[in-house]
Amino acid sequence: MMVGIKIEAVERSVDDVFSEDYRFTIPLYQRPYAWTTEQAGELFDDLVVAASGDAPLEEVDPYFLGSIVLIKEVGKPDSQVVDGQQRLTTLALLLGALRLHVHDDFAASLDKRLLQEGDPLKGTIDQSRLTLRGNDQAFYVKHLQAPAALAEAATLSVDTLLDSQRNLLLNSRLFLERLGELSEAECTRLVLFVVQRTFLVIVSTQDFNSAFRVFTVLNERGLDLTHFDILKSEVISTIPDADRESYAKKWEEEENALGRPGFNELFSHIRMVFAKTKARGSILKEFRSAVLTGQRTGRAFIDDVLVPLSGAYATVTRADYAAPGGADAVNNLLRWLGRIDNVDWIPPAIAHLSRPTTDAASLREFLTGLERLAASMLIRRVDTTRRIERYGRVLTALETGEDLYRPDSPLQLTEAEKRDTLLCLGEDLYTAARVRLYVLRRLDAALSDSGVTYDHRIVTVEHVLPQSPAADSRWNRDFTPDEQLHWRHRLANLVLLNRRKNTAAANYDFDVKKAKYFTSVNGVSSFALTTQVLTVDEWTPSVLEERQQQLLDTLAAVWSLR
Repeated sequence: MMVGIKIEAVERSVDDVFSEDYRFTIPLYQRPYAWTTEQAGELFDDLVVAASGDAPLEEVDPYFLGSIVLIKEVGKPDSQVVDGQQRLTTLALLLGALRLHVHDDFAASLDKRLLQEGDPLKGTIDQSRLTLRGNDQAFYVKHLQAPAALAEAATLSVDTLLDSQRNLLLNSRLFLERLGELSEAECTRLVLFVVQRTFLVIVSTQDFNSAFRVFTVLNERGLDLTHFDILKSEVISTIPDADRESYAKKWEEEENALGRPGFNELFSHIRMVFAKTKARGSILKEFRSAVLTGQRTGRAFIDDVLVPLSGAYATVTRADYAAPGGADAVNNLLRWLGRIDNVDWIPPAIAHLSRPTTDAASLREFLTGLERLAASMLIRRVDTTRRIERYGRVLTALETGEDLYRPDSPLQLTEAEKRDTLLCLGEDLYTAARVRLYVLRRLDAALSDSGVTYDHRIVTVEHVLPQSPAADSRWNRDFTPDEQLHWRHRLANLVLLNRRKNTAAANYDFDVKKAKYFTSVNGVSSFALTTQVLTVDEWTPSVLEERQQQLLDTLAAVWSLR
């Protein structure tokens, strides 16, 4: 409870917001300016529509821009923006652009709202009413704050700019272009409407932590808060002032390295690393209870959890592990895991990789077991709940230092699981849509000389014995209806092609199919699995019987199923 903490919420016009009552600063722990021309254009269109008409402005319905959250002492203008930087910054850009499309007296008035003049008697200097974060402020002052600089910004290249600076520049250009399409009278009415009839609710508190509690229940216009935006606020708020900016930079470096979508996914995986169970409620609530506990808060969370697990996540998802020796084998296993139809294997992988004692040899051994387990659960169609429970047990074994390579380790398959995996592989494989391509590509890699597979733009699974052979085809002479039913979708009858399916060609007799459908223009196939078929003279139940056993033996060796 926030006992004794005063939270004030007041409605303020843009005229009041950009006044001597407030001097806004965007802290470094905030994310960069992220509004694109889409959000800025939407805001502009909304304001133009709201301001349109001939009615006196005082009779026009006001326009509300939502809430902003500040850390601000009563009676003092200095205000740290906890939530609302996107709207405040975009409003400042719009007011700046309007200066070039209204009378000089209006432009001068807008200047005073964007720039607080210094007072020689007080020893103060000119300064922006809104100070952006980091390098963005210098860019804003140099290129966008002064009307003359803004007029020249149209020729500025965006190629070398940071994303936030590019957004600042492109949104300013957008406003200048849109305003150029309006008459002078329309621009004048718009600036009066924005200043006098556009409102924000300003929520302010003197306490850093309580400001962030308010922040967690508010959304910014057009950009929903992600889990990590809220968690970042909570984590940074526990760090002493002297270290806050440096740790905010650390956080941002990890976010930039992964990109926002990947960074958001990372937090779900971090939760699993520590909770070791399927999420049952809000990820925020579970993250706080499972991860941000004891000494694992603030600086310790960023140094000991976020940075190492973020680096491990980047390596795992990109399959770019680097080591003096053994890296190729590790990355090959990571690529196979990346083809599994779920991401539940990632928490154990990043937990192992982030350990200080992990080297290429131990990582290869662990990933070999993890890929085997993931593939077996895929083949056996293990449901999500049981799959996550199993990975949770692997995480527990990792954390407690158990021997992961004992037969009773959760990383290892039981004898029953080995048997069931082989049974599933021996049954109809084609009908298991999520399974067939993974198994066939894994098998193809094992059959190839190099033991690796290649990434073709198109990979399809094709039947040798067609699914619906023509009545007068040889297929119906070589296979009885029962034999066709038995072999149609089984492993031995399936091959890989790097082309789209051709329904007509799929029904060719065997000799024609080999020559015209299973080979490329130079008469060979890209896949070892398919090349084997090209060496066979006939396709009969006895050939399939022998081939089925050979392929099952190969997969049994790949995954140590016997």
